[in-house]
Amino acid sequence: MESSGDTAPLHSSPTPTSPPAMATGTAVVMSPCAACKILRRRCVDRCVLAPYFPPTDPHKFATAHRVFGASNIIKLLQDLPEEQRADAVSSMVYEAAARARDPVYGSAGAICQLQRQVDGLKAQLARAQAELAAARAHHAHLVALLCVEVATAAATPPQDAYCSGGGGSQSQLAAPPGVGSAPADALYVVDGSAAGGGGIMQAGHVGWADEPLWT
Repeated sequence: MESSGDTAPLHSSPTPTSPPAMATGTAVVMSPCAACKILRRRCVDRCVLAPYFPPTDPHKFATAHRVFGASNIIKLLQDLPEEQRADAVSSMVYEAAARARDPVYGSAGAICQLQRQVDGLKAQLARAQAELAAARAHHAHLVALLCVEVATAAATPPQDAYCSGGGGSQSQLAAPPGVGSAPADALYVVDGSAAGGGGIMQAGHVGWADEPLWT
């Protein structure tokens, strides 16, 4: 006689399985997120803060929460399309960090400082371009002067030909014919005995030492 307990099938009790990781869009986020952990609340399914404030970076949400507050962050993210939320979170974190460094001006102070640096660099660039243009103009002027001097030197004959060829004629014109090399105290006297009564100038030797200066 067989026992009914031998033929009864054995059923194993189902083991509880861990819930899968919550996926929002393309990002897989572990629960709870840094925002819900700091706020000490339960991270619900499809938490609007979970994709942008992971639990590995709690300082990111703490910085934004200190300036904007959790409710404002949640409201802003809910009003934006999903593809713009990551940029909005980055902007809020940057603004909050700048506000922590400069409570008066925040990111506007950093932007003004960068703008002043850009203006100074633009002024330096303009001065450098002006100096470069002046240097180029000066170089072009020097090249033009050099070309003019080279052209003038090529067109002008050498001066040695004039000096060598015209030396004899100039010496002949300087000395009257027949006189030759007269002494330094030779004077021209007028001969009145010539025909016609016209005085003819003839070269004669009259020394200042031989003739008195007055009579």
